[in-house]
Amino acid sequence: MAKRKSPGGGGMNMGSMMAKAQKMQADMQTAQAEVEAAEVEATAGGGVVTVRANGAKTILSIKIDPEAVDPDDVEMLEDLVTAAVNEAMSKADDMMQDKMGGITGGMNLPGMF
Repeated sequence: MAKRKSPGGGGMNMGSMMAKAQKMQADMQTAQAEVEAAEVEATAGGGVVTVRANGAKTILSIKIDPEAVDPDDVEMLEDLVTAAVNEAMSKADDMMQDKMGGITGGMNLPGMF
């Protein structure tokens, strides 16, 4: 009579899986803190507007070349600031995805980051 394998066997015990999950969670928390502290920079209008942000998506600074300030064309300056901020936020997202992807091995974990 052949021995039956226990359900869900596969060679990995529950304790080992829990330990790996806990290590992954700790690694992800560390990586998230590192990314949140890291900074990105984005420009618009050929460097006329520069935005610095961190990985937590907080704007740290906005620099505007004085020559870009045209009282007759405020809308253009607003568009440049908007473009630079959006690019900085995109770079922050990319930085988080890259960092977390290395930890999760490319697994898609919805809601994690």
